[in-house]
Formats: sequence, C-alpha cells, structure tokens
Amino acid sequence: MLITSSEQWNHTTITEFILLGFGEAEEFQTLIFVAFVVIYILTMTGNILVITLIVSDQHLHTPMYYFLGNLSFLEVCYSSTTLPKMLAGFLTGDKSISISGCFTQLFFFGFLIVVECYLLSVMSFDRYVAICKPLHYATVMSGRVILYLVVGSWLCAASIIVIITSMVSQLSFCGSNEVEHFFCDFSPLLQLSCSDTSHITLFALIFGSIDILPPFILTVTSYVFIITAIFRISSTTRREKTFATCSSHLIVVTIFYGTLIIVYILPNTSTLRDLKKVFSVPYTVLTPMVNPLIYSLRNKDVRESLRRALDRFVCSSENKEQNPLLLIRG
Repeated sequence: MLITSSEQWNHTTITEFILLGFGEAEEFQTLIFVAFVVIYILTMTGNILVITLIVSDQHLHTPMYYFLGNLSFLEVCYSSTTLPKMLAGFLTGDKSISISGCFTQLFFFGFLIVVECYLLSVMSFDRYVAICKPLHYATVMSGRVILYLVVGSWLCAASIIVIITSMVSQLSFCGSNEVEHFFCDFSPLLQLSCSDTSHITLFALIFGSIDILPPFILTVTSYVFIITAIFRISSTTRREKTFATCSSHLIVVTIFYGTLIIVYILPNTSTLRDLKKVFSVPYTVLTPMVNPLIYSLRNKDVRESLRRALDRFVCSSENKEQNPLLLIRG
C-alpha cells in the first residue's frame, strides 16, 4: 500500500509550471528587474522607431530595409514573448505559468527564433546579390521575390514549430514542475516529462536541422562570397565602403548564431546548465535591443532618415509655437 501511494503521488499530473529564472538571490532581484525593464523599454522603442522610419521614409523603401523592418517587427514580438512574464514574476513574486501558457510561449519563442534564422539568411543573400551581382540586383530582388522570401520565412518556421509544440503538449508531466529557465524552452520542459521523450528529441533534431541548417549554410556561404569579393577590390576606399554596407548585418549574425550554438549545441549537463541559461540572455534579450542600435549607428541611410524625421518634428513644433503669435499680430 505504501508503494502504491508513493507511485500515485509521483505520477500526479501537474497543472502549472514554476519558472525558476535566475535563482533565489534576493539581493540581486531588484537590480535584475530594473535592468530588464530598461532593456524591454529600449527594445520596444528602438525597433518601433526603425519600423516607423522604414514605413514613412521613401528613401528606405528598398529590399534590405524591407527585410530590416520585418526583423524589427519580429524583435518586438520576440521580446514580448518572454520579458513581460519574467518581469511580472519579479514584481509579484508569482513565477508560475499555466501549462497552456507555457506551451503557447514555447510555440511563439521557437517560431520567432526560426523566422529570425530565415530573415538573417535572406538579408545575407540580399547583400551577396548587391555586392557580387550588382547588375542583376533589380531583377533578382524584385518585389515579388521579396514577398515570397518573407512570407516563406514565416510559413516554413510555423510549419515545423506547430508539429514540435503539438508533440510536446502530448507528453505527461508529473513530479517536479520547476523549469530551470526564465521561460518555457524545449530542453528544460523535456527534462520534466515522465513520458518517453526520445522520439520527440529525434524528431526535433531532424526537422530542426532541416529548418535551421539551410538558412545557416546560406548565411555563411553568402558571406564567404561577399568577403572574397571585397578582398578583390583594389581600392581601399571602395573596399571599406563596400564592407560598410554589410558590416552591421554581419555583427548581428555573429552575436545571434554565436550564442545560439552555445545554448543548443553544447550537451545538457548539470555543469553547463547555468552557463547555458546565462548565454540565453544575449539572443533572447540583448540581441533584440542592440539590433536597432547596430543598424542605426553603423548605417548612414538610417541615420539620415532619423535626422530628417527629427528636422520635420522640430520644424513642426516651431510652426505650432509661431502660429499663435502670427494670429495675435494679425
């Protein structure tokens, strides 16, 4: 009877998960909360500003900035998938999340991260055509091709993540409900399941490779050709100007894939668990924040667009201040 009771307790189905986040270090909770609030505000402000500039400025209605606008929209959604729940947990102390809420977060996080892989590869291909095939750029990167590439990126990502999330949702979860992460990620959830997860792991590995490996290979291949073409330019000035057109994107790609590889390629050991949690911060939190800064600070077109927008705002404010005086004089 004792064994039976123990087995029943161990296999009680859980109804919610607890996101452990960064542990219970009380002295750092306020500091972490303030830091992530600032990051979230900067992320939303920077990316919305980039989207607004691209939509409103005719000078930025080019393929590269169309992709950048999509990337900024993705970063807004991306940050809103994980940060608000984490901040609410810091503020209220309630770190629980319902099972349905956890699976929803898992889907959107996985979906958006795969879309970002596709968009970064498409942007790499755009730079390759612009630098290595400039005479064919208008033909290759036509409006229809751009639309197909963007829509295809979102649809391909959704098709795989829907299947993986559905398979995870069919698992049984019993015993511990504490997720060793600050959001619902694939590996921490599998570790809590009392079902056999080998088939899901294999499926995720196969289809994850199909979904993520081709964009990665396209990105690397594009930059191999781009860098080779740049080194063939005899003029130092022209070489620097050409490299400047893709340096911003190269920095973003390096940060994104660098941290992604550390988190998902390294083995899941107890020693590396905390390290992988720390390295999850750059691509989930910091990358969405720094992307607008990198593209705006290192991109002349975006800086010029921002300057024109500020000039229009200042002129508009001055006109509003001067109109009442003109009416009084009249």
